[in-house]
Amino acid sequence: MSTYRDIKEECYEANLLLPKFALIDLTFGNVSVADPALGVFAIKPSGVDYHTMKAKDMVIVDFEGQVVKGKLRPSSDTPTHRRLFQAFSGIRAVVHTHSRHAVAFAQAGRGIPCLGTTHADYFYGEVPVTRPMTREEIESAYEWETGNVIVERFEKASPALDPTQVCAVLVNSHGPFVWGPGGEKAVENAFALEIVAEMALKAMHLNPQVQPVPQALLDKHFLRKHGPGAYYGQAALGT
Repeated sequence: MSTYRDIKEECYEANLLLPKFALIDLTFGNVSVADPALGVFAIKPSGVDYHTMKAKDMVIVDFEGQVVKGKLRPSSDTPTHRRLFQAFSGIRAVVHTHSRHAVAFAQAGRGIPCLGTTHADYFYGEVPVTRPMTREEIESAYEWETGNVIVERFEKASPALDPTQVCAVLVNSHGPFVWGPGGEKAVENAFALEIVAEMALKAMHLNPQVQPVPQALLDKHFLRKHGPGAYYGQAALGT
C-alpha cells in the first residue's frame, strides 16, 4: 500500500511557506496537495503549530472525505478543500489563509479589482467574492457549504469563470482560498493575492475613482505568462 510520502512531503513543505511569507497568524490557514490518480489528498492537521509539525503529521483524506492515513485530525477546512478538488479539474493544491489585506476585501464583501499589471500577471480579471452564506448553510455542513458557494460563484458568473485563469476567490466575511498545480505554486498564488490586495487598497485610497486596467493590457500581461502563446520566462532545458 502507498505511504503517500510524496504528497505528504509536498504538503508539509508548502505549509511551511505560509509563515515564511507572513500569510498566516497563529495556526490559521492550511495547504492541501492531491494525488488525483489515487483519489486522495494530504492536508495540514487541525490546530498544529507550524513550528512543531512534521511531514509525518500530514493527514491523508480521500475524495469521499474519509481519513485513510494519519493519527491527527485533519484541518477543519478539509471539506472545503475536498469540494474544490471535486469541482475544479486540473488543480492539485489548495491554500486557505487569513492574510490581512485579502481578508479586508472579504470582510467588506468586495472582489479585488484588477487595477494594474501585477494583478494581471496572476489573475485574469477581478478576484471574485462569494455571496454571503445563508443561516441554513452555516448551521448545516458549514465547511462543505463554503466549498459549494465558491463553486457556485464560478459556475453562475456570466460568463462562467475559469478556475485555471482566476485561481483565487474570497469567501464573503471569511477570507481567501487559492489553488494551483502544486503546493509551492499554490502558495505563490496566495502570496501574489495578498500583494495585489494591499496594492488595490492603497490605490483605492489614493484615488477612489480608480478604474480596472483596459482589457488589452489585462490580456497582454496574463496571456504572455499563461496559455498556449505564453512567452514569459525560460523554456525547459532540452527544448
